Amino acid sequence: MAVINNIDEVLHRIRAKLYPNYLHGIPGAFIARADDEASLSIEEVCAALKNRGGFTGSYEDLIEHVRQFLGEAAYQLGDGFSVNLKYFSVHPRIGGTWESAIEKFDPAKHKIGFGFRTLKPLRDLAERVEVLIEGVADTGGFIAEVTDVTTEAVNESLTPGGMFSIAGHKLKIAGSDPACGVYFVSAGAPVQRIPAAGPLGENSASRLIGIIPALTSGQWKIEALTQFTGSGSTLLKSPRTIAWAGEFTVP
Repeated sequence: MAVINNIDEVLHRIRAKLYPNYLHGIPGAFIARADDEASLSIEEVCAALKNRGGFTGSYEDLIEHVRQFLGEAAYQLGDGFSVNLKYFSVHPRIGGTWESAIEKFDPAKHKIGFGFRTLKPLRDLAERVEVLIEGVADTGGFIAEVTDVTTEAVNESLTPGGMFSIAGHKLKIAGSDPACGVYFVSAGAPVQRIPAAGPLGENSASRLIGIIPALTSGQWKIEALTQFTGSGSTLLKSPRTIAWAGEFTVP
């Protein structure tokens, strides 16, 4: 297992590709995004700890203990505690506003979410990570960032009933195919594909703004299906899928 110490050495490498920078107010021609292959599961991380990290106990017990720990951490978060996990902390937060001091809590108006804060050990680890740029990515269309407008969280969470803002390149939803639109796709089985609620408030090549539909708690992905090519007069024969590589937490 990598050890953080005072020696300036590269311990990790992240492969990344460059994308044109279409983010408002951010200088520079390109931005880099990690070219990760997949999101690791509890089982996969535990297998790495067993095979590479030197864990000597039972693999099955390790998985069960990690699951129990995470379940208890989530329970404590639900009771209003923040949880310090050494490398990052998780804390509950309450969205919305109150019109007066006697207004009662309304779960539909005051959405509960959870925020993540990077702590020093993880920041120290980042200083020993080398980024290997593997060229410019295929920019037929991509999502650069997704903002949960309710909580202002970027690339983290989604608040059902709140607004989303997707920034990127060649995103405009266009075409006569009924499949065109923004979809929220569950990460687990069975897979659910739920379209954005109502029409989009903004539908341009660089930004999509709309309403997040009713989603169950868990991990979700976002996809935009469109026949847009970048030209207003030319459309693809069938929709292409533009997907954000990561997952979003729905509390």
